[in-house]
Parts: sequence; C-alpha cells; structure tokens
Amino acid sequence: MNIPAEFDEIRPYAPEELPQVYEELIADPAFQKVATGIMPVPFETIAQEMRSCTSNLEFQKKFFYNLIKQLLSKHSKGLTEDYSALDKSICHTFISNHRDIVMDPGILCVSMIDAGFSNTTEIAIGDNLFAYPWIKKLVRIVKAFIVKRGLTGRTQLQALNTMSRYIHFAITQKHENVWIAQRQGRAKDSNDATQESILKMLSIGGEGSIVEKLSEINIVPLSLSYEYDPCDYLKARELQLRRDNPDFHKTPGEDVLSMRTGIFGYKGHIHFQAAPCINKEIQELAIQYPKKTDFFPALAKLMDKHIYSCYHIFPSNYIALDWIEGSHRFKDKYTANDKSEFEQYIYKQLTKIELPNKDESFLLELLLKMYANPLINYLSVQE
Repeated sequence: MNIPAEFDEIRPYAPEELPQVYEELIADPAFQKVATGIMPVPFETIAQEMRSCTSNLEFQKKFFYNLIKQLLSKHSKGLTEDYSALDKSICHTFISNHRDIVMDPGILCVSMIDAGFSNTTEIAIGDNLFAYPWIKKLVRIVKAFIVKRGLTGRTQLQALNTMSRYIHFAITQKHENVWIAQRQGRAKDSNDATQESILKMLSIGGEGSIVEKLSEINIVPLSLSYEYDPCDYLKARELQLRRDNPDFHKTPGEDVLSMRTGIFGYKGHIHFQAAPCINKEIQELAIQYPKKTDFFPALAKLMDKHIYSCYHIFPSNYIALDWIEGSHRFKDKYTANDKSEFEQYIYKQLTKIELPNKDESFLLELLLKMYANPLINYLSVQE
C-alpha cells in the first residue's frame, strides 16, 4: 500500500519494513534482556520467531496474544468481553476510558481476537512513554501510531492535523480499527470524562461536514473494567505530589514503573464491553446542536453516557462507595468475605506508598474514590 510520506514519523511500520526493524531489535542488548525476562526461552528462539513474522498482525498473534494470555492467567481472574453490539465487517474507532498504559490496548487486541474479529486494532500511544529506543520500535511493530506530546502553538496544531488525517486514512484506506483513549493520559481517580479536544481532533481529517468526517471513522464508545488496578497506589502517590507541588512533573522512570506494575500486578476480573457505533446519534446531535460550541460538549457527554453504561460493576466498587458514605446501601451486592478482602487490599496498597510527607487520610480517600467513581458514574446514567 502507498502510505503518504506525511505519516512516516507516526505510523506503525509497514510489513516491508519489519525485517530491518527485527534485526535492529535483535541486536539491542536492552531488548534482549527484557525479552528473555518475559519469555522463558533462549533468545535465539525469540529471534527466529520474530524473523518468521511477515506482518504486524502475525507478530501480534504469535507473540503478544499468548504473552497477554499468560499474564492474565497469572495476574487476573480472567477476561470477558462483549462486542455483540458491533458489525465486525466494518472498521471502527474505539474510544475508551484508560486505566493501564500497556494492558488496556494489549487486552483489547486479545479480546478482539477471542471475539472473532478478523483484525485487531492500531493503537494511539504517547511519545512520552518511549523511555528506551527499543520501546518505540516494538510498539510500532505491534500497530501503534505515535501521539506527539509536549508541543505548543503551530507545531501542536500541525501534529493534531497529521494524527487526525492518519486515523481517517487507517480506517478508510488501510481498513484497520483504531483505539484511542477518551482523554490524554489515564484518569488517576477513575472519574472518566471524554475530552472535547479528542473529538475535535478526530473531526479534522476526512472530507465533508463535521458529521460526515466523524461518521466515516465509525466511533464506538468502549468500557474497560478492572476489578483491581495494580497501579492504584502509584496514582494516589502522584495525586498527592501534584497537590503538594503544582510544578510536579513525572520522570520517565515513573512511567516505566507504572508499565511494569500494570503488566505484572493483580487485576482480578476484567471485562471489556463495546457500545453500539454512534453514527446515528452523531447525526441527531448535529441537528439538535448546530453550533460547534454546543455540539462537541454534547458529543462528549454522549460518549461518557455510553462508557458509564457499559461498565462492569464489581463488589469492590460497591464496597468502596459504602465505605466512603459510611453506609450499607449496597450490602446485598457483596459478601462479608468480599468486604474483608477489599479492606485488606486497600490497606496493603496504602502501605506501598512512599512519600516524605505521607498524608494517609488523603491517600486512603483517593484509593477508595478510584473504586467508587465507576459506580457513581454508572448510577448517574441509569434510567
């Protein structure tokens, strides 16, 4: 396929580029160390298997499908998914809440294969996560396209324009699915809200009116539900640091720690559920809100409503909200053993937080809100 040169800096590698990139990774000692640490086989075997993959999808299936499955078997109680609302014969742009840097898109691809999709999805990933050169190469092999962070002014606008055009190109010309989070970065308190800027960016590419541009990429709200978030204590720590220091900035090492913790931490039950494609609702909103200043806020609220409605609510969510409220409103939703296990879990996570001025009451409240907020939002859209 002839891919426009304007996308070269951000797009996934094309199949014909893979052999050279494989050799670059195989020769990288840092990649060798990580690969053999995750896959308990000789590196020569890994290299041979890499060289045998002639497409990005084949690489995903051969390496990452089994790897994610193994991680889930060790660090979760299992994955369920529901894509029954979708027509699998067309490509979609999945917009979801965001919990985990690596596992969200990784599990999404696995769940799509399990659900019978013929293809997986291209993944939007911020360049702030490329702490090492091999990470950037690897993610572009597994169908990631790069979101440039930290730009301002004209360069930021140019980057957004290019990314939007690429997403439209990926859907309409490459016939790939696309995944992008509903906001920049993870919602540290699990209070998910779609940023209008994401939707505005998607409306730049394509041809025709805003409705036509958004409709051609077939937007699907997607809910990612984890019973436990192994990065919860890291998120709480970051929130206190941001509270105490308005100029706080994460170091690259902190993102690497979050990635490692998310991959190898315990997640309990996991459920991914897609709402129907919202093309018809977009058309209806455009009639109801003809001004862009009204349309995009309404569209963001529509996205939130669908994402909230598709949450899978776990006992941990009910227990957390009862704990915050000091009530027994949802006591029929969990057992005494569920409550005891969750309380032990929360206090264990609290002890992991290392800060010089540790505010335990503040941090406990943050941890509880991370589990209560999905339930609060779910209840807010129930009719």
